Amino acid sequence: MKRIALLHGIIITLCLSWCMSISAASVILNVNKTQKQTITGFGAACCDGAMCPYGTDTNPVKLLYGPQSKIGLNIMRMEISPSFKGDDNASWSNYNWQGCVPSAKIVKARGGIVFGTPWSPPGDYKTNGTAQGGRVNDKDDNDPKNTRGKLREDCYEKFFPWLNSYLKYMKTKGVKVDAVSIQNEPDWWVNYSGCLYDPQDLVKLVKNHAWMLDRETYPGVRLISGESLGFTQNYTDPLMRDTTCRKHIDIVAGHMYGHAPLQYMKQSAVLATKYGKEVWMTEHSVTDNLKDRLPSWHEQLLFAEELNECMLAGCTGYIYWYMRAHWAFVGTGESKYGTGNKKNALLPRAYIIAHFAKHVTGSTRLTTSRDMTSGQEAPQEYSAYIKGDSLIVMAIDTTKTAYDLKIRLPYEVKSGVHFISTGNETANLYQQKAIDIEEPTSLVTVEMPARSFNTYVFMIQREDTGIEEMEAEVQSTSSKGLYDLNGRRYDRSNSLQPGIYIKDGKKILIKNV
Repeated sequence: MKRIALLHGIIITLCLSWCMSISAASVILNVNKTQKQTITGFGAACCDGAMCPYGTDTNPVKLLYGPQSKIGLNIMRMEISPSFKGDDNASWSNYNWQGCVPSAKIVKARGGIVFGTPWSPPGDYKTNGTAQGGRVNDKDDNDPKNTRGKLREDCYEKFFPWLNSYLKYMKTKGVKVDAVSIQNEPDWWVNYSGCLYDPQDLVKLVKNHAWMLDRETYPGVRLISGESLGFTQNYTDPLMRDTTCRKHIDIVAGHMYGHAPLQYMKQSAVLATKYGKEVWMTEHSVTDNLKDRLPSWHEQLLFAEELNECMLAGCTGYIYWYMRAHWAFVGTGESKYGTGNKKNALLPRAYIIAHFAKHVTGSTRLTTSRDMTSGQEAPQEYSAYIKGDSLIVMAIDTTKTAYDLKIRLPYEVKSGVHFISTGNETANLYQQKAIDIEEPTSLVTVEMPARSFNTYVFMIQREDTGIEEMEAEVQSTSSKGLYDLNGRRYDRSNSLQPGIYIKDGKKILIKNV
């Protein structure tokens, strides 16, 4: 009798284990109609060191930017060096405003966005008289040789005219700059080019002097907040709470050193989103501390999760640090990092960001049943977007177990394509195959391979969903919240041309303006 009971218990245990394994092999993801932020795009920085000679090596931007590239980046960050007059012969640490011009021209020609960030204003404007941050001794802040380099208050009125001179110089070189920032990492005391601002310094500077940014001569130029080291609220919220500052600031920006996206960036995005501002992550590097190897595939998937978490945090623009580095997008050719680090060859990380750059740029994020609200490095992560006739679902799996992903979509779809990356090897970096959909449906089951990054793009069945497209006969429209197919945002100061645009996640055709 005991033996039968024991056997019965074993059978129940096996059944439960079998049921649990079936459950674990299938995950349900519900995509909602609720719309969040519209994504402007993705990019990297054109900076000294990675693109030596400074900025003039255009191989990285040719490989990475524009719809004709394999990667599809559309935002480029430039350093506004402290050169006062912008003369081609002027130099400070062997670089000047001319350095970024060749690369910027290519990005602009390919429909991209370029913006400039000062590491320091001219030394003549600062308390320490130099463009250096002033922290000579990193180990002892009280060393008398250390001098805190801040913008002198009697030079506040010179700051925006200096930015205007940069805009003028770039324009004479054939580059229309789309935005300028106030300062790179105003909260970080450094021994290289840098300038310190307290949060209230930035409020005072913007409130009393940002009107001097010449938006009439340079229509469409936008102003970016100071880009703090950790995207901290104490640097973003005071600018958003002040009504005058809000009028001048167009983009709230920051970096993510030391803080995951769903922490400080998410908090800083609350007021920015409330007041209709964009939220850009303008610098971060992932696994840049690798001294003798390329990133592993698991580390590449963690980079995918960082991108995904930035979207979930409310980010509208993500700009990586260097374009060319063994831990970035384009190889340097240094053999010590391995044979995969070929000079001017695309690295696996480039194909990771391509999932977002190619498909998410210009889209509007939709909420899902599995949106993360906090934490980092989850075993699986998801996000969803709508762009014109497309529903886009991103899915990242860092585990060794494959499973089926059952997606409940808010509208019926008639076809789909699966873009997949499964390893560091070139053949597995960016594959695609059709998703078999026999008839319009809102419930689709797709495969989710182990240790993979997946983008599922579904085509909406418009005739049966009741979604109203804006009329094709539209003669004109307000350009507020309007994006082209490359993610470029238009405002009233831009020249609006006839064509196809994305507004509120829908495709519209503007025939006449």
